[in-house]
Amino acid sequence: SIPSGQITGLLGPSGCGKTTLMRAIVGVQKTAGGTVTVLGEPAGSRQLRSRVSYATQSASVYDDLTVAQNLSSFASILGSRRADVAAVIDRVGLRGQAKQRVESLSGGQKNRVSLAVAMLGDPEVLVLDEPTGGRDPGRREELWALFRALADGGATLLVSSHVMDEAMRCDRLILMRDGQVVADTTPPELLRATGTSDADAAFLALIQRDDHRGRHAGAEEGAAS
Repeated sequence: SIPSGQITGLLGPSGCGKTTLMRAIVGVQKTAGGTVTVLGEPAGSRQLRSRVSYATQSASVYDDLTVAQNLSSFASILGSRRADVAAVIDRVGLRGQAKQRVESLSGGQKNRVSLAVAMLGDPEVLVLDEPTGGRDPGRREELWALFRALADGGATLLVSSHVMDEAMRCDRLILMRDGQVVADTTPPELLRATGTSDADAAFLALIQRDDHRGRHAGAEEGAAS
């Protein structure tokens, strides 16, 4: 259960299942069981298309168009106002690159174009897969300030990362390992429960606790058999 109007961090090492879970929430991933409901509707429902946005790890924009042309194209599909295009370009810090073709941008800038597309139409839920990956510290700081502003404005954000220090920037945390949720908590509670002072140490403590439980369960099963 993800609270509205907050930043929920989905954290864990690469390959732990973050992207698969996010795709299930957006409704583009087949699931083997269970249900996913978003804003009261089944994930992927037509009614959610203007209410939920998704920014993938790789930039999902057209290389042969300029930044502004990309945003205008997607805005016309969504029925967004022309003023929204300029506004989101400003918010992701690409005003100076608005007339550049996307193919001429850096990888980080391309991903910011994708983020701008995801912000069009003021969606209620933004699902952002590794949006700060490969960014320098200054740019990461700017992006987190933007995420906070979006949440303060009432949007619900689900942000994935494998950089554990970003956990402390979230309101709530879902920590994953090997396709399983190992903790659903808040940053202060995570530190308190593990007796640690930073997110990296806390996650290691959770892994060790999980491994210990697995060995203990295995030993009990062996004794029972």
